[in-house]
Amino acid sequence: MRLRLPEERPTEPPTGYKIAHPVLSQDGTRAGFTGVSLGGALPYGVLADASCVYGLSHRAPHRRCDCGFHCVHDRTAAEALLCTAEHRAAVLLEVLVLGRYIRFERGFRYARQRVRTATVGPCVCGTVAAALADAGWGRPGWRALAPSCAGCVRGRTSVSLASFARLAGEGLRVVAGSGAALPAADLAGPEGLGVPELVAEAALLQARLDWFQTQLGRLGERGPGGGRQG
Repeated sequence: MRLRLPEERPTEPPTGYKIAHPVLSQDGTRAGFTGVSLGGALPYGVLADASCVYGLSHRAPHRRCDCGFHCVHDRTAAEALLCTAEHRAAVLLEVLVLGRYIRFERGFRYARQRVRTATVGPCVCGTVAAALADAGWGRPGWRALAPSCAGCVRGRTSVSLASFARLAGEGLRVVAGSGAALPAADLAGPEGLGVPELVAEAALLQARLDWFQTQLGRLGERGPGGGRQG
């Protein structure tokens, strides 16, 4: 006799929480996320369908496999994962669990998801993040990003939080710590930016200008021949 799991038919999609690394496509036109464990080699968008990471033909999630998206019920449990050294640069995602799912004691394994909100932690220096900058690693065709303040961006490839939300699309909201959410739907162009977003963009531009001025100053000290003038 085979035991069947009880079926649930919720009136609204369940909400879950997980952590992931934000990523930017090589050409800078798309944004998404990549997981921190199983399936981490496969970046996904705001609205995405799961597939078996082992290449098997069954639909995810399968009862006899561990494929599918994963999330936990409790936000605090997901935030606790950000304390580990390897996950400090990850972001906290609030997701809607869509399609078929299997419920566990601590969370879900499921077929489809929509990322509603991405909460970005502070810069490594402790300052509230104004951007997501090149983290120094990635996947084929994708650069991993990490939270950064305007002062620490320097010459690295980076996008503001508002720009990341716009590139990711699908109504994603990006939140800096406990700051205000930045909805992509309202950021179709520069004319759609509000005061907080414009301040963040201005801070990034100023930081980059300061960095370039510093580099030009160093070149000037060396002189046209490469040696220092004196």
